[in-house]
Amino acid sequence: MTHLEEELQKLKAEMTEMAQLVTAQIEKSLTALTEGDKDLASEVIFNEKRVNAYELSIDKECENILALLNPFATDMRFVFATLKINSNFERIGDSAEGIAQYLLMAGECFDKELIKVTRFSVMADTVNLMLQSISKAYESGDTKLARTIFNQDNILDEINKNATEVIASYISQKSANVHQALYLLTIIRKLERVGDHITNIAEEIIFHMEAKILKHIKKIKKSEA
Repeated sequence: MTHLEEELQKLKAEMTEMAQLVTAQIEKSLTALTEGDKDLASEVIFNEKRVNAYELSIDKECENILALLNPFATDMRFVFATLKINSNFERIGDSAEGIAQYLLMAGECFDKELIKVTRFSVMADTVNLMLQSISKAYESGDTKLARTIFNQDNILDEINKNATEVIASYISQKSANVHQALYLLTIIRKLERVGDHITNIAEEIIFHMEAKILKHIKKIKKSEA
C-alpha cells in the first residue's frame, strides 16, 4: 500500500467517525426534544466541541494530501468531495446543538398535540433515516443508496412548507403555548436545512464515484416542481 493510499484510508475512517458522531447528535437532540430530556440536550451541547475538532482535523488532512501527495483522478475527487462533506456534517452538528438549546429555552416538554399536528415525528424519523443512509453510502461508496436521499428530502420540504399555516392554526387555539410553537417552527426550519445538507453530501458521493455533478440539475428540477 502506498503512502497516499494509507492517508486516504485514514481520511475516510476519520470522516466516517465524524458522520457517526453527527448522526448520534441529531438523534439525541430530537429524542431530547420529544421526551423533554434536558440532560440529554446538555450532552448534545457538550459534544459539539468534538464535532468542531473533527472538522478541523479532517480539513487539515485534506489540505496535506492535496499539497504533499498529489492525488489525481478518483483520488483527487475523493479528497475534494470529503472536504465538502466535512463542512456539511459540521453544519448538521450545529443544527443538533441548536435544537438542544431550544429545548433548554422552552424549559418543558413540547406539547404532544403540537408535535402531532406539525408531523414533527415524521420529520425527525426521516432525518434520522437519511443520516444513517448517507453515512453508509459514504463509507461504502454506494451511489444507489445516496440517490434514495433525494426522495426522502421531499418529505422534509413538504412538512416545512406546511408548518407556518399549521402552527398559526395551533396558536389560535392554544395561545398560551405561543413560545413553544414558535420554537418548534424554528426547529422545523433547521431540520429542513439539515435535509439540504444531507442532499449536498449525497451529491458529493456521486461526484466522487461517478464524476457527475448534480447540484445545478437538482436545483432546476426543484424550481420546476
